[in-house]
Amino acid sequence: MAAPRYKRILVKLSGEAFAGDERVGIEPAAVHRLAQELKEVHDLGLDLAVVVGGGNIFRARSRSPYDLERVTADYMGMVASVLNALALQDALEKLGSFTRVQTAIEMHEVAEPYIRRRAIRHLEKGRIVIFAAGTGNPYFTTDTAAALRAAELGAQAILKGSTVDAIYDRDPKLDANAQRLTHLDYMEALTRRIKALDATAISLSQETSVPIILFDIRQPGNLKRVVMGEAIGTVISSEAAPESAGGAEGA
Repeated sequence: MAAPRYKRILVKLSGEAFAGDERVGIEPAAVHRLAQELKEVHDLGLDLAVVVGGGNIFRARSRSPYDLERVTADYMGMVASVLNALALQDALEKLGSFTRVQTAIEMHEVAEPYIRRRAIRHLEKGRIVIFAAGTGNPYFTTDTAAALRAAELGAQAILKGSTVDAIYDRDPKLDANAQRLTHLDYMEALTRRIKALDATAISLSQETSVPIILFDIRQPGNLKRVVMGEAIGTVISSEAAPESAGGAEGA
């Protein structure tokens, strides 16, 4: 059996992945499937950290005249992500995995506070570490939290499991001729102002040289395929695009 491409990875799970077909809330079957996917790659022998979002429970920003003040809304989103983290922890431990949840906002009764050295030690002991509450600061997304934690932990890649299969040059829902982009360098990703990833996260990953791979987590087996080195989704890195990919392929 081929060896995994990475020794230590950070998986970013969008909040929507926890909702399944319901789109909002936590759908137990969806969480169980995520846990199965994570356990499968962890059982390959790599170190696994996970950052979870909370968009399935609370969306911090809309265009309603009744919107909450931005800082308050961002803190509410951080707390929402803790619910997803606890649900994922429960599902993983029911499958036999050992886990720890660490939060950027202290909640001693339910999780550890984030401490970098402790997180690294958990990884070295074979535990899956789940990070919640983003960076603990308003105005920063969980994408940025993923880029930060990946750099702090020495992860070799950020695997962003999303509800889209790749990055496109145009919205494929609006334009049937949209081209799927298999590879972007960091500056191109920033210049294109892609909506699938936060610009701050891309800038931080550029500074730390940690590649980002965006793929569809809803497709069973995709996470393992990425870990094993298959060309799934879109890679954002400093490396040149493979000639065989030609930088893009048809949708």
